Amino acid sequence: MSTDSTKSHSKPLLVVIDMQQDFVTGSLGSEEAQRVVDRIARKIQSHAGLLAYTLDTHQSDYLQTSEGRHLPIEHCIKGSAGHALVPTLKPLLESACCFEKPSFGSVELASWIAANPDISQVELVGVCTDICVVSNALLIKAFRPELQVLVDGSCCAGTSIQAHQAALQTMRSCQIEVF
Repeated sequence: MSTDSTKSHSKPLLVVIDMQQDFVTGSLGSEEAQRVVDRIARKIQSHAGLLAYTLDTHQSDYLQTSEGRHLPIEHCIKGSAGHALVPTLKPLLESACCFEKPSFGSVELASWIAANPDISQVELVGVCTDICVVSNALLIKAFRPELQVLVDGSCCAGTSIQAHQAALQTMRSCQIEVF
């Protein structure tokens, strides 16, 4: 088996995590999340490899779920306006692979990356740094431990500035390249 870096047809993957209305301007939105939208748009436009994105996806029974009991704020209900990508990013991600996920991390995304050896590196951006970004970074690293996994901290926003910084440090500790 060849290593990720030796494939001449290898491709970098940019994954946009949960840049949905409810996390930017909706029920769980923040000024920090609003500030990263344009940075993420520029990153997508300049990216020369593969694109994917995740959508936090809940059903109408969200408040009865484990997550809903711990965070009793309805958000990203499938079919609602809050579930949709923010308008700035939607046209830029039209041809990207989409992974809906009912939890913080997407096993489906990590499995897809593991099944595609042509992916030479993965970079993650999006929200929330301390919940879904860190969860997906660690899942990807678990599924492909030799893969270079990067996180652009300037294109992420957390539930608070302190939580954002703590998550970036946690990822550094787990050999995720944070810049």
